[in-house]
This record gives sequence, structure tokens and C-alpha cells, in this order.
Amino acid sequence: MDKASWARHPALMNLIHNERMKLLATGLNNLAVATLVAGILAPIAGVLYGTSSASGNRGWLLVTLIWLCAGFGLHVLGRIVLGRLRE
Repeated sequence: MDKASWARHPALMNLIHNERMKLLATGLNNLAVATLVAGILAPIAGVLYGTSSASGNRGWLLVTLIWLCAGFGLHVLGRIVLGRLRE
């Protein structure tokens, strides 16, 4: 189909737009989960099991909070993207 053909089918264009927005939102949410796992759960497990060099340093708590905020921000960004869906 050429561009003129697509323009005659606005419902199809909305469907394509919505699927792309859902794909982007899913990617952002997956990135948020990966951020939480890598930045929070892994260091906490390392400290609990004594395998992390952070066990003697309390700075890891600040870094963990920063990763938490980054993961939450990515999740919120994904929700904002979902708000751009068309009817």
C-alpha cells in the first residue's frame, strides 16, 4: 500500500499506532523490571550473603534507592506512553 492508501484508512492507522505504543510501553516496563533486579535485588542478596564488597559500607543503600527511583520512573514513563493510545 502506498501512503495515500493508508490515509484512507484512519482506523487502520490508529490500530498500528496503538500497537506501537503498547510495544514501547512493554519495553519500558521490561527495562524497569531489569533495573530493579540488577540495581536492587542483586546488591541486597550480595550483602545478605556476605559476597558483596558493599557489606562493610552503607553507601550501597543510597545507590539502591537511586536504582529504585530509576526503575519506578521507567515504569511511570511506560504508563504515560499507554495514555497516548487512540480510539
